[in-house]
Amino acid sequence: MKHIRQLVKDSLGMTPQPVNSIETHLREAAEWLLRAQAGTPDDGVAHSYNVQTRSWAASYPETTGYVIPTLLEYAKYYDAPRFKEAALKMTDWECDIQMEDGGVRAGTMDAPIVAPTIFNTGQALFGWAKAYQDTGSERYKQSLIRASDWLVDAMDDDGAWRRFASPFTTSKLNSYNTRTAFGLVRAAQALGNDERYLAAAVKNVEWALSRAEPNGWLPDNCLLARDNKAALTHTIAYSIRGLLEVGVATGRDQFVEHALGMAKHVAKLQRADGALNALYLPNWETCVKWSCVTGNSQMAINWLRLAQITGDKSLIEHAKRANRFNMSIQDIATDDLNVRGAMKGSHPINGEYIKWRYPNWATKFFMDGLMLEQQFDRIDNIG
Repeated sequence: MKHIRQLVKDSLGMTPQPVNSIETHLREAAEWLLRAQAGTPDDGVAHSYNVQTRSWAASYPETTGYVIPTLLEYAKYYDAPRFKEAALKMTDWECDIQMEDGGVRAGTMDAPIVAPTIFNTGQALFGWAKAYQDTGSERYKQSLIRASDWLVDAMDDDGAWRRFASPFTTSKLNSYNTRTAFGLVRAAQALGNDERYLAAAVKNVEWALSRAEPNGWLPDNCLLARDNKAALTHTIAYSIRGLLEVGVATGRDQFVEHALGMAKHVAKLQRADGALNALYLPNWETCVKWSCVTGNSQMAINWLRLAQITGDKSLIEHAKRANRFNMSIQDIATDDLNVRGAMKGSHPINGEYIKWRYPNWATKFFMDGLMLEQQFDRIDNIG
């Protein structure tokens, strides 16, 4: 019944709590990520905690990959070495489970199909790149190279990734793979600006933009199967970040401008409470009332990065409002350590995205958004 009580509280607007300091919210989130790691029999991070079944899901290679840089950054800034230790255990685990061809498997570790997939491999690059930069480990370097080479070799001549789509999603041709291109940028930077990886990243973004609508909308940009061609703020934000960071790394101003235009469309419909409705239509209108919590944090990151890069300071307030909303729905008072400090997939909790669960990546991006706000003039390398 606990999940029903949570739904009632969310639906009646009873969830918001007093907002504490950024440090307090970050600490609770970081502690939950370590509990999510401890919730599985290996050193990966559990996909999510399910309040309906009161159980942890198996480790998720994709998002464990980008939890690593978040915890490494947190450990460094707050002088908290046990978070670095946990992150490096995750990195070693990612090396252990990397597939022979260099790819990273789709789904969780108990998934019925074991197959490499493009997006998951791209997200693992963030962890290997950051861990290699921080430690100089040859093992991390070799995993990073193998995965990056696999991605480049899997790319079609026009810059799209059509092969090795996840067997667990309905979307097979994805604009949000610009986030994978961003992973190649991080790999290139860690390895001394490898031109092959940077060129592949540019090629993918060029392909994605070649399909854009005149209003900036990117098609095939959602994980959910919907007839109205709507896209989640989660995947819209993935694609924006990819355009932005590939553009910055390679001096393509047009990529940055397109990212800015998309981000401003999203900002126009930010709610008074700071949240975003979860789904946007191709005309940049919304079509649902629930919020994708991960998307709120990701857009906060995008707005802050765009403010850093373009000098458009008007975006900072949008980011702060999104962060404050998510801070208000993070439960840091409950005695239930399975959810204390974590972020939901949807608000209310029965929304269409990761229903009834607290996915690890919602908490990861929440931390990234808060750290970027807190250290606005310093951080530019969070994945």
